[in-house]
Amino acid sequence: MVRPEFFFENWITVREDSALAVEAIPEGKLDFKPQDDMMSFREIAVHIIQVGRSLTGMMLDRETDLSTPDFREKLKKHAKPIAEDAGADLLAAELRSSVQEHGRALAGESKEFFAELIRKWDGVELTRLEMLQFVKEHELTHRMQLFMYLRMNGVVPPTTQRKLAKK
Repeated sequence: MVRPEFFFENWITVREDSALAVEAIPEGKLDFKPQDDMMSFREIAVHIIQVGRSLTGMMLDRETDLSTPDFREKLKKHAKPIAEDAGADLLAAELRSSVQEHGRALAGESKEFFAELIRKWDGVELTRLEMLQFVKEHELTHRMQLFMYLRMNGVVPPTTQRKLAKK
């Protein structure tokens, strides 16, 4: 069993590392992408923000069926406008504030709230807590992309810096 309190502590740590990655990208490299058909560093950061904010917002709205035709419209309701040229400071601040804002609201929910079954866009049924785990795993995937982009630009990712500092 996963306890919601542990989940939120861990997610805040994951999100902090995403924010630190954004702050670590060299000046002028926010639009870096290894090849044309991939998202840029900035686009990945915005994607993490928007997906996390939108899906948690839908959960807080008590949505139980994400497989409906108006799913994309419901996502947009919770997205926050972020300028296409948003800088690293703004992106890092938004990464931190969005997880704190929705994390606090979700942390106040009951065990019944987290145990309720919802339907994902692909028809799979899972609990709200399992859906939150999915959101965090989605973020971890994209955080890894940010870390790879950092490495491609000669920057050691924040998690590795911490590990090296402990040695």
